[in-house]
Amino acid sequence: MFKINFDLAASARMEMIRNGFDPDFAPGTDEEIAALEQKAAPMPVDGIRDLRGLLWSSIDNDTSKDLDQIEVADRVPNGIRVLVGIADVDSDVPPESPIDGHAAQETVTVYTAVRNFPMLPEVLSTNLTSLAENQDRLAIAIEMVVDANGSIASSSIYRAIVRNKAQLAYNAVGAWLEGRSGPDVKVAANADLQAQLRLQDEAATALRSQRHRLGALNFDRVEAVATLSDGHVSNIQAAQKTRANDLIEDFMIAANGVMARTLKESGQSSIRRVVKSPERWPRIVELAARYGAHLPANPDAAALSAFLENRRQTDSIHYADLSLAIIKLMGPGEYVMSKAGDAGIGHFSLAAQDYTHSTAPNRRYADLVTQRLIKAVLSKTAAPYADADLESIARNCTLKEDAARKVERVMGKRVAAVALRDRIGQHFTAVVTGVTPKGTFVRVLNPPVEGILNRGQAGVDVGDKLQVTLLSTDPERGYLDFGR
Repeated sequence: MFKINFDLAASARMEMIRNGFDPDFAPGTDEEIAALEQKAAPMPVDGIRDLRGLLWSSIDNDTSKDLDQIEVADRVPNGIRVLVGIADVDSDVPPESPIDGHAAQETVTVYTAVRNFPMLPEVLSTNLTSLAENQDRLAIAIEMVVDANGSIASSSIYRAIVRNKAQLAYNAVGAWLEGRSGPDVKVAANADLQAQLRLQDEAATALRSQRHRLGALNFDRVEAVATLSDGHVSNIQAAQKTRANDLIEDFMIAANGVMARTLKESGQSSIRRVVKSPERWPRIVELAARYGAHLPANPDAAALSAFLENRRQTDSIHYADLSLAIIKLMGPGEYVMSKAGDAGIGHFSLAAQDYTHSTAPNRRYADLVTQRLIKAVLSKTAAPYADADLESIARNCTLKEDAARKVERVMGKRVAAVALRDRIGQHFTAVVTGVTPKGTFVRVLNPPVEGILNRGQAGVDVGDKLQVTLLSTDPERGYLDFGR
């Protein structure tokens, strides 16, 4: 039975605590913030370049305020020079401060539809350390020249002062780049910004094509986004990934690779982001064989990438479910400490040998640690962490990331149950995603929510497309019950 007054926000907080998080900041945080609010604006000094004159812009979600990165590009003789500016969070969050202590414990911002639980106090992540529009901010600049083949011909990293000239959103920029609509007000008013975004899109497309040639995997996961009205869930719909999302993803992957290689070449131990070769590769081979495809006996990213692309082109309806199945069989990514000179595990999904996380220091502690490591390299000072410290940090980041996924998954189901409370009895198109001893599971195509088939499940199998009726919802348990 649906509880009309079910409190999703309270449920989210309870779920955080149940999974080992502490939603409350430590004593001393307010005093630390008060001191930060009195700091003078950053000024260019030796070792910090003044790049405020460049036409920087950011592209993020419509409502995002914790802006970690901005981008700008220009054409050079051997390709396109791309600069990614990363918020210099370390300058306001020194190691072992109360705020850093909380961030080190939590390691990640957890996003639920009804409430976000930030790793850093919001006055920092959405203001003082955010690359907010028309604000002078310290940043780590990652510069790379992308050649015509999509390879990075040269790269460098340095500190800078930057100024975001235009805070933009994925949906609007994506629709414009794809030709589905005209530019939004900011882009329409600035011809230089239009040319800038087109150039960034050109560089990103080249980077993406080269990654896929090397065997990077292209998954297509459909995510549900809830609409809130007066703090209450009023609707839920599919998130539409756009060309603008791809652009930022391509730049971040490239920037993280540059960071990992720079630390490696400096002889600095670091934290790597890795995805191991799938231990359940035989099961992936078996799954591909169902579609008439032959994969080699040993893990091969390029072969898997080609198979996935073929399925995406030939069966787009079921591709999201195939993607999800492959992702589960591959296993999650993890953080590991990498010593200087180590060959490393690499990132199987990205077909990258050297990869780290560095582009979201407001939201991920591993990125903040990486930022401190690169600043030590740039200043030619001693590393701020011993290898044992990095091992401990990497282990905790992996554990908390797993816990964050559990919180977000549970809350996603509860939000869906609330959002569909008034649609009991309605009919939906669904795909069978699992047949197990625990039950038969289906994913509704629109909105993209999952539930259990409790009536008419006899004779159905994974991949079958069905018409189902919503029988009941239970937000407390996160259940959606369907029947035929």
